[in-house]
Amino acid sequence: MLEYLHMKNVGPGPDMKMNFASRLNLITGDNGLGKSFLLDVAWWSLTRRWPQEVNSKLTSGYTARPTDPKKPATIEFKVTSKTKTVSYVSKYSPRDEGWIGKPGRPLNPGLVLYAHADGSFSVWDPARNYWKTQGNTDVQQRLPAYVFSQKEVWDGLEINKDGKPVIVCNGLLRDWASWIKEGKTAAQNMEVMLKSLSPSSDPSDRLKPGPLTRISINDARDIPSLMTGDSGAVPILHASSGVRRIVALAYMLLWSWSEHLIAADQLDEPPAFQVVLLIDELESHLHPKWQRSILGSLLKVASIMHPTAKIQLITATHSPLVMASAEPTFDPTQDAWFDLDLHRTPTGNSVELRQREFVRLGDVSNWLKSEAFDLKEPLSIEAEDAITKALALLRTPEPTQAEIEEVDALLRGSLSEVDRFWVRWSEFRRNREGANQ
Repeated sequence: MLEYLHMKNVGPGPDMKMNFASRLNLITGDNGLGKSFLLDVAWWSLTRRWPQEVNSKLTSGYTARPTDPKKPATIEFKVTSKTKTVSYVSKYSPRDEGWIGKPGRPLNPGLVLYAHADGSFSVWDPARNYWKTQGNTDVQQRLPAYVFSQKEVWDGLEINKDGKPVIVCNGLLRDWASWIKEGKTAAQNMEVMLKSLSPSSDPSDRLKPGPLTRISINDARDIPSLMTGDSGAVPILHASSGVRRIVALAYMLLWSWSEHLIAADQLDEPPAFQVVLLIDELESHLHPKWQRSILGSLLKVASIMHPTAKIQLITATHSPLVMASAEPTFDPTQDAWFDLDLHRTPTGNSVELRQREFVRLGDVSNWLKSEAFDLKEPLSIEAEDAITKALALLRTPEPTQAEIEEVDALLRGSLSEVDRFWVRWSEFRRNREGANQ
């Protein structure tokens, strides 16, 4: 489990610190301020591998590098295992083009799963990826991690071992189809996962597996399908981007834990004592009704799948609905909210990372105007501009009738008829007309 991160001269800010909560960690901030970067560093701190370093097919997860190459750069982190907590300080070595830390076997952080924003996934399994002892020496002879491009999640992951291709994961399509054909418990688990991750108990919203189907006379694969209320069974490859995102997440959660249990049993080792889930853009491709349920569903599913393990979720989001959905369950003793902001100074701009107090704001509009998203108004740009001009006019001692009419036209062209600002504006106009009589 990750407890602490401290980065100097690496990433968007010169000096960034995070004290992670034990259960839920929410990260907000504008595009380009470093949310994905923080998740990349979190993954590296737990596994000591950058995703793109393991699988060059990825378009993200590259090795972090110093902001200023002429200055020292460090990543300090604290990781908790089952028995102890260990702190590390890793320095960037320009000659090695990598991060140098303590030699030897790193701490075992438990099972780590990273869902990237582009649909790729990274998995680190303590039973299959951890170092092994040979004689009196710890050596990295096992695969360092399972890193899937988006296509490999669906079609399978293959590696080169001793000059020969080896399949290490069959992929979503083949695995799910074989589970259904063989009537395995995994097929039932997949059905439970999809039901749990659906936005409600309404049958029209529920993801329910359908029969195996074919998508072409020239494609011999049996393709899993999903039942829909209007169209019957739809091949999963023809499902929407949001549905495919949910199905891929369900599969990777199920596959990583199932394969871990098999490996742990073969090694005669206990299963992972903790699971860390890193999810970039939790709401990616999802309709609002899914956005407001996915966080709670994911925490529930993780606790069901891993009943004996402690769960830590670290996720980045752009969605005010995700933030609002956390209100009923957010507990400051085990949850935290971090926010990235651009800090403008006379000498230049820098990114600041703050842990903010989580306050229930109720209405999603209030979240849009909160420090998480920093909008002046939860409206269109034109409506926000009209209200800004109207408020300035309200503060003007003697506005002219022409100025009032100009702003009134802007408001009527951009605000809805039921917007609450009309009460204030109408009162202002009545007072001005009374003063001019």
